Amino acid sequence: MADHPSSTSSSSPSQQDASDFLPSNTWWNRSVNFFRMITGRMSPGGAQKYWADADDRYSAFDCKRCEESRDYLLKYSPIIRFMNENIHKLGGDLGPHNIHCRTCRGDEEAMQGGFDHKYGIKICANYVQERSVLEDVLAHEMVHAYDHLRFKTNLTLEDDLRHAACSEIRASNLSGECRWANEFFRNKILSFTNHHQDCVRRRAIRSVMGRPNCKDDVQAVKVVNEVWDSCFRDTRPFDEIYR
Repeated sequence: MADHPSSTSSSSPSQQDASDFLPSNTWWNRSVNFFRMITGRMSPGGAQKYWADADDRYSAFDCKRCEESRDYLLKYSPIIRFMNENIHKLGGDLGPHNIHCRTCRGDEEAMQGGFDHKYGIKICANYVQERSVLEDVLAHEMVHAYDHLRFKTNLTLEDDLRHAACSEIRASNLSGECRWANEFFRNKILSFTNHHQDCVRRRAIRSVMGRPNCKDDVQAVKVVNEVWDSCFRDTRPFDEIYR
């Protein structure tokens, strides 16, 4: 972390870069910031501050919307109810008390959710704004919860990347996030052959790359390939790929 500049020193490049972002304490400043964003006149540093400020101001709204959708899905979504029933059979307990809607920042920006066996499930409310997306994200994290209970894996501290890769393959395969409509409308990927497998593999590699004990993308690809066949075929607790 860079030292704070003294009163006689010049501002750091990052501070200068963000100087075009105005404090959002007035309607006028917010309007100026918005105009600079939509016209491409905001610097990269200013844009970063703009989105962080928006997340702060809309945090309560985002989290409330997320919690309402979470509660609805726990009651009415077939895949969420099915996963929850199977997690309960293994001694787990997931519900509003440990499925948390939070505002995510910084390194979490690439995430939509996460699972920790001590904390529960976290949903990034500022990046998951549609109920259908939340359903996919929640199903993904519930597969991780199921794997933790069924196979006794600690995905938070797991040294063996193969265990993490296997759970990521299963979560992307079974959650529905890789169905064709999602790939086309959300990710603008048009493929009629092997699109599901390609999506699962791509997401698993990206997730493994994000783990601290993964050296690089080459290792991530190698680990995913090592466990691919057995883990892609493993659809427990479903009889087959549900979505």
